[in-house]
Amino acid sequence: MARIRGKDTKPELAVRRMVHAMGYRYRLHRRDLPGKPDMTLSGRRKIIFVHGCFWHRHKGCRLASMPKSRKKYWKTKLEGNRLRDQRNRYALKRMGWDVLVVWECQIKNSAALEKRIKKFLDRE
Repeated sequence: MARIRGKDTKPELAVRRMVHAMGYRYRLHRRDLPGKPDMTLSGRRKIIFVHGCFWHRHKGCRLASMPKSRKKYWKTKLEGNRLRDQRNRYALKRMGWDVLVVWECQIKNSAALEKRIKKFLDRE
């Protein structure tokens, strides 16, 4: 697990390229905010998280399967990730931020994702 990256993953880089190409500018991994959001658009009070389906338990996704070995360990670890994400989103909303979660599996349909992100960022 030492090789698992938390920053600059392929899905995150794809979303960053898309948002930048749309003309939006952002800051990365602000440590002063709960959960160190992947992208922060301060002027708009918007945050985008890019989550891997496996690590963050995307409900109903085939990529979020449970490993067959050490089930107790993985269940505890992955459920903890999900609960931490939930707490971070709630804290950010209480601080006045709008939060969007982009899942790894959603990146394949770039046209739909671009439309979803544009709608989120342009919404007041």
